[in-house]
Amino acid sequence: MSIKRVGVIGGGQLAWMMASAAKKLDIELCVQTPNKDDPAVAIAQNTIFAPVDDAAATATLATRCDVVTFENEFVNLAALAPLAEQGVCFRPSLQALSPLLDKYHQRCYLQQIGLPVPKFATLEDISDAWQFPLVLKSRRHGYDGQGTFIVKNAEALQHLASTGKETFLIEEFVPFEKELAIIAARSPNGEIVTYPVVETQQKNQVCHSVIAPADIGTEVAAQIGEIADKLLSSLQAVGIFGIELFLKSDRQVLVNEVAPRTHNSGHFTLDACECSQFEQHLRAICDLPLGNTALRAPAAVMVNLLGYEEANSDYLVKRQQLAALPQANIYWYDKKASRPGRKLGHVTVLLASKKDAEKLAQRVESIWYA
Repeated sequence: MSIKRVGVIGGGQLAWMMASAAKKLDIELCVQTPNKDDPAVAIAQNTIFAPVDDAAATATLATRCDVVTFENEFVNLAALAPLAEQGVCFRPSLQALSPLLDKYHQRCYLQQIGLPVPKFATLEDISDAWQFPLVLKSRRHGYDGQGTFIVKNAEALQHLASTGKETFLIEEFVPFEKELAIIAARSPNGEIVTYPVVETQQKNQVCHSVIAPADIGTEVAAQIGEIADKLLSSLQAVGIFGIELFLKSDRQVLVNEVAPRTHNSGHFTLDACECSQFEQHLRAICDLPLGNTALRAPAAVMVNLLGYEEANSDYLVKRQQLAALPQANIYWYDKKASRPGRKLGHVTVLLASKKDAEKLAQRVESIWYA
């Protein structure tokens, strides 16, 4: 079957960044999103204005496209199940998403298939044997640092958990050496490709910058590639997946989180790779040959442009200063309002060497946050 129309549940910047790849592949995008000023509305050939968890709207979306994919995890799988039974093609499938959307279920699944994860438990199962600090996470709908807390004592844990123990899981605090990520894609016929492992620089559980490739050595990179292969094969997944990991000082790798979609840690691929993660996702879900994941430059750094104030501004002067940096590419998501921590855009800079990456990231942030 030749797929020419793709429905996307979610209309944020991840859907917006599929536009150039869709045009290249001669694919039309139809988006389901609640707000008229969401980024992807401007690039979609067809838009259904409805919340992403509105299954009735998704049923309408499905009549206008050949395959339905996801920009975020805020969906109701139980409500979508009847559509799948009626023949709607979801990629990734609802079965692949099912063990991943709840972070506790995700941890259980990763452990079940033999992948290394931090020690974890529900709050009901926590015992005095656990030592502080601990990490408390929302089981659903946490992103960009929201719903993740570093808990230093029992009083803080009790206070945070008072909203409902069933909504959180608890994890050991991992004293990692680096935070890493890998983007991997799988096609319907089982072909898997991976992008170079990257290092992510996080502040308050929010990604501020990404350095590609990560300085980790071939053995660790191979280990992470095997993790990605095992996960996607076990899920029988179709599409792009972002996998975040911890590297400990003893070179042990632990899986932190899995996102069944295009991912912030892969934005560098728009400029630094032969085939971007957005094109790769469309290729996978449309059953086209998967693209080349090789870097087009020795290194790259991607810096998120995060909101730091409540304002309505396009920050044009700062964007012009960033655009003047050599080999810089700016992506502005055209969101109408800024607020602290909101992702407003990103900058990717291609580099001749990794040794300048952190210094370049600091330069970008000094311009943006000045």
